[in-house]
Formats: sequence, C-alpha cells, structure tokens
Amino acid sequence: MSGHSKFANIKHRKERQDAKKGKVFTKIGREIAVAVKEGGSDPSLNSKLRDVVAKAKANNMPNDTISRSIKKASGELGNINYEHITYEGYGPSGVAVIVDCLTENKNRTAANIRHAFSKNSGNLGTTGCVSFMFDKKGQIIIERTEDIDEDELMMVALDSGAEDFVAGIDFYEIITTPEDFSTVNAAVEEAGIKSVSAEITMVPQTTTKLTSEDDIKKMDGLIDQLEEDDDVQNVWHNFDEN
Repeated sequence: MSGHSKFANIKHRKERQDAKKGKVFTKIGREIAVAVKEGGSDPSLNSKLRDVVAKAKANNMPNDTISRSIKKASGELGNINYEHITYEGYGPSGVAVIVDCLTENKNRTAANIRHAFSKNSGNLGTTGCVSFMFDKKGQIIIERTEDIDEDELMMVALDSGAEDFVAGIDFYEIITTPEDFSTVNAAVEEAGIKSVSAEITMVPQTTTKLTSEDDIKKMDGLIDQLEEDDDVQNVWHNFDEN
C-alpha cells in the first residue's frame, strides 16, 4: 500500500471525525476510563492510559478535558463493566473491516453492528477472517510543512525506536511496534512536532480500491454508521479512500 493512500485515508477519516468532535471526545473519554480502571490513573505507570492520552492529544482533546476524564474515571466506572469486543467482516466488494467496541451490553452492540453491515451490502464474518490482513502497529502521521526538517525528524523517530519512517509527498509516517509507540511518540512531542494522528492501530497490508460509485457510497455509509455508534471505538478497514 502506498504511503500517499495511507495519508489520504487518515485525512479523510480526520475530516469526518472533526465534524463530530463531541462524539470523538466521548469515545476517547470511555477509553481513558477503561484504561484507568485496568491500570491506574498515572500515565507514567500505565502504558495503556499513556497511549490513549497520546490519541486524545492528536485529536486535539484539551489537556484539562483529559485530566478531568482521568480524575473522574474510577468513580464513573464503579458500577459499569465495559467489555472489549472485536467484530470482523466485509464491506462492499470484499473490503476488509475490523470494528473495535467497548460495551456494557453485548446483545445491543452485536445487533447494531450486524445491522450496519447488512444495510450497506456488507456481511459479518468469523473471528480472524480479515485480521490476518492487518498488522497491529503504532502509527504517527505528521503533515509535511516547511518548518519540519525531514532528516531531523527521521533521526528523532529512529533513535527513539521507530521501526520505519516514510516521507510522502505531503506527510511523514512513523511506524512502531505497539510496545515502542509511547517512547517514540514522546520523543516526537519533545521535539515540538504536532501529529495529525498518533495511535495504536491496525495497519492494512494492502488496500482495496472501489470503482463503483454505488459501492463507494455504501462503504462510506458503513463507516459512518459504525462510527456513529456509541459502542464503537475504532473502525479499521483496507478501503482506499484516495
């Protein structure tokens, strides 16, 4: 998959999410709450929380909002048991889709996910049916600007443990193992460089380009419907949105 397509997909997703920033913040707040419940409220001692905070910052979530979410987390989740559930399936023309959920009601979530797929000419598959087509990685996307020195950024990334550094036409992409993501992201932040996206994600090994306008419309509809669902935290796919 070309790096340019990756960046185009990221930008497309970010533009879509920016239009519903409140919902994105609510979902990240839920991730923060679960991370705090599982590993405590100190990001320096809780790597999962540290990664979610990085994602929150990349989504322009205000620091005071992040702090409030962390402080409120343990109290808020006292009587709520969220469960991680991952669904896998296919969109129009076989586009691979992974849906990452946090829910306290599995039946409701399953029904909603199934409905989203069927409404948009997709279908749910079994566990593992598409995940083998993705790699779990830390991914940091930075928009290319004149004030960022490419060589300097590459050295910061690689010296801090990045697996790969890609310089695209209008972006830089830094790939890490999930374990090294926090360290590399912190190094980028310390260098004063703002990322467009920074998170642990599922990176597709190849992309699928749709040629039918009807398929494209249905794929966009599937993504939108899934992302609108309060139980859905992440939607990963190999649809080339460029």
